[in-house]
Amino acid sequence: MNKLQSMGLKSGAAALRQSVFAVAAALAGTLAPVTAGWAQAPVPAAVSQAKPLKMALIESLSGPFANTGEAVYRNLYWALERVNARGGVQLPAAVGGPRPLALERYDSKGQNEEALSALRAAIDDGAQVILQGNSSATAAVLIEAINKHNEREPTKRVIFLNYSAVDPILTNEKCSFWHFRFDAHADMRMAALMEVMREDKALKSVYLIGQDYSFGQAVLREAKKQLGAQRPDVAVVGEELHPVGRVKDFAPYAVKIKASGAQAVVTGNWGNDLTLLVKAARDVGYEGSFYTFYGNALGAPAAIGDAGIGKVVAVADWLPNVPGAQSEGFYQSFRTRFPKPQDDYVHMRMQLMVEALAQSIERAGSTDVVAIARQMENANVQLSGQGGRMRAADHQFQQALAVGVMDKKGAPGVKFDVEGSGYGFRVVRQIPAAKAQQPHSCTMQRY
Repeated sequence: MNKLQSMGLKSGAAALRQSVFAVAAALAGTLAPVTAGWAQAPVPAAVSQAKPLKMALIESLSGPFANTGEAVYRNLYWALERVNARGGVQLPAAVGGPRPLALERYDSKGQNEEALSALRAAIDDGAQVILQGNSSATAAVLIEAINKHNEREPTKRVIFLNYSAVDPILTNEKCSFWHFRFDAHADMRMAALMEVMREDKALKSVYLIGQDYSFGQAVLREAKKQLGAQRPDVAVVGEELHPVGRVKDFAPYAVKIKASGAQAVVTGNWGNDLTLLVKAARDVGYEGSFYTFYGNALGAPAAIGDAGIGKVVAVADWLPNVPGAQSEGFYQSFRTRFPKPQDDYVHMRMQLMVEALAQSIERAGSTDVVAIARQMENANVQLSGQGGRMRAADHQFQQALAVGVMDKKGAPGVKFDVEGSGYGFRVVRQIPAAKAQQPHSCTMQRY
């Protein structure tokens, strides 16, 4: 078997890595499938033989949040295929000409120490771009480690592209020249949800629950702040933080939520922590609404079922039922590429992130990380009718947001369901980028 087709864990220092290239540079003119069940998209032969620019995905690829890591990988893999199929990143002949992008997987196992070990392995393997997002706590330690590494070893510098770690501190007090965030941070997402909550005049009480780490704490803190400012008539009748990824039975939490009399739950929970929470709430007969950051996929709609119709609200940078032919075509292309219902979780922001990287490399005319970062500060990308721009001041991507409410597939505005569940999200509010943006407190050292 060709080494690029192997999915096995490597030994020694690279034991953390599951190496899966998005291009097969070792093959002359042909490309074999590199992931079980996925047919590799065609890549021009000349580009497939060029030295790839290495990107390293550091995520939970095992354990309770493995499904979230795999969802990220599918999105990034698809984005790299698109770039490589059009000839890779276009560089001058003087620096080697067009180059493909390649993606390697490193399993953080949901642990910060493992993520730091993965970072060291990725840099040793020649990665120039680090990708992570499914934990703000992990993102924070990676930012700190990358800052130190880039100072110590200027010839092996890397940049960090963050697609989901949304603790606001990461582009405020902890902002870094090397870090770029492509997801709306927690305060931006909460403000979008508040657009809907503000108009729900029947809402008089809420229960706040979240994961007990920096992001979950930030969500609850901002929920109280924005409710106080915009809906002072709404009482917070309960507030709770729980361990991340360790709760197997959310029934005790659901019982307390129901007993509180809360008309709605506000949560930033993601992954199994969200799916198990909403399932437990359904099982104990809770009939209130859920205002969520991530209630639109990864099993949550199927878990809550009919009880969520008109009651589960989710905010995202994009939703499959965003109106427009271009948006619809984008979603259908992803579903054609990954037809299994359980693979149905596409992120527009991750596609825009990879497009922004390709654009920045081409504008830099180089693979030098400092040159790429300088161009990334001014990235402005469009894809399938969606788009956004990087704000140089804090490296926070500015884009429109969408708020949707759960309904049955086939209902007005719900052409597409989620994961074959029969439930989708009807878009009830679209917030333009200019309105979604928030002030920042970043003071950044530039290079």
